[in-house]
Amino acid sequence: MQASTNHELLTILNAMKRAHLAAGPASAELRRDRLARSIALIRDNHQALSAAMQADFGHRSHYQALVADIATSIKMLQDASDHLMSWMQPEPVAQPAPGMQAWIEQQPIGVVGVISPWNFPINLAFGPLAGVFAAGNTAMLKPSELTPRTSALLAELVGRYFAPDELMVVLGDADVGQAFSALPFDHLVFTGSTTVGRHVMRAAAENLVPVTLELGGKSPVMVDQDADITVVAERTLTIKTFNAGQICLSPDYMLLPEEKVEALVQAAHTFMQRSFATIQDNPDYTAIISDRHFARLVGLLDDARAKGARIISLAPQHEPDFDAHSRKMAPHLVLGVTDEMAIMQEEIFGPLLPIKTYQEPAQAVAYINAHPRPLAAYYFGNDLDRQHAFMRSTTSGALVINDVMSHASIDSLPFGGIGASGIGAYHGVHGFRRFTHAKPVVVQSADGASGLRLRAPYQDKLAAIEAFLNA
Repeated sequence: MQASTNHELLTILNAMKRAHLAAGPASAELRRDRLARSIALIRDNHQALSAAMQADFGHRSHYQALVADIATSIKMLQDASDHLMSWMQPEPVAQPAPGMQAWIEQQPIGVVGVISPWNFPINLAFGPLAGVFAAGNTAMLKPSELTPRTSALLAELVGRYFAPDELMVVLGDADVGQAFSALPFDHLVFTGSTTVGRHVMRAAAENLVPVTLELGGKSPVMVDQDADITVVAERTLTIKTFNAGQICLSPDYMLLPEEKVEALVQAAHTFMQRSFATIQDNPDYTAIISDRHFARLVGLLDDARAKGARIISLAPQHEPDFDAHSRKMAPHLVLGVTDEMAIMQEEIFGPLLPIKTYQEPAQAVAYINAHPRPLAAYYFGNDLDRQHAFMRSTTSGALVINDVMSHASIDSLPFGGIGASGIGAYHGVHGFRRFTHAKPVVVQSADGASGLRLRAPYQDKLAAIEAFLNA
């Protein structure tokens, strides 16, 4: 629905909260049913959803939409359904004292707000919802205004598959998003930029709403001296060209031994020639989402060039490096970067890859550690000791060795950042736990023996506590 005022949003939320309380804890059958309806919504309408994303982007690879937004979302929802019964079980704890009982109950938290972004509008809506529904909650979803056709279709489809007190889609611009983030949810999930994430967290704090923030930042690719440069180029550019690099986990810069630069440039050209003989009329290559974002990326290249960087376009021969009409931009390597360049200060979210060289691996590690902690770090190198050293000496939301972004599709792993790249994680059981209250339950023994140590008079008990402290 289109909501225009804070009062309307609050009215919707309060109605959902009342319905959640009146219904009582959701059964396993209801949770599975909500997950199954989510799967059906996506599967039954995958062609229409892909077409809507295509229209919103100007051009969005159909294959990429099916893989990243449709199939991956279904997989996450099905994984939650498959494991739901084991996740829901009370967690036993050791008997605290004779005759006492204690356990941890997995309790739904209530109504969860989800603010999803434009780059993967189905995945990043239903990924969190897999955990939300598995945990027995209901949700309000605010999809991005930058993908209006997809968001409108999603609202229409949700209205067909869900009752309003189960899942509600709220449409609107950034002002609606700001009002949405200020609502007194039982939990709020935001996926987007670090800058906006700060505003969301500040707004949520007014109502003491716990948040899960999936942000971004500058995820580095560390290339050690024994790495296979062809493998580095192929696996890095696979993700840098997927969705045209418009991914929070996309590599944002590379740290490369000085002597490997030309080999990397050659390997990058070879990869592109084999994978994308054309770009501008290639259905496999996605456009940049908007004119504003396209202009920002061109500005990053212009700024880097003006400050001394060497720009290597990987555009096919006889094609432009980028085209404002199609909003398609070829991958670019940006060599000789410095921290004064905007491309090294901002999250790129596009097919540009700055290359920063180093002489010793310790220099590269020190550079990573001198900057905000990234959503992911990618390490290429085959020496086990050096792999482990890199793992121990750097902190990131995730670490992938000899690949890029492969962790995001493994449902058993938590997906989330640390520090400036995010708070909290979901996927699989980690999403279930994120949206569940682990409530301790204690049943006292008939004689209440464990509580007697707190009852006055204390004189007879003093010797026992002093003996414990002096042991």
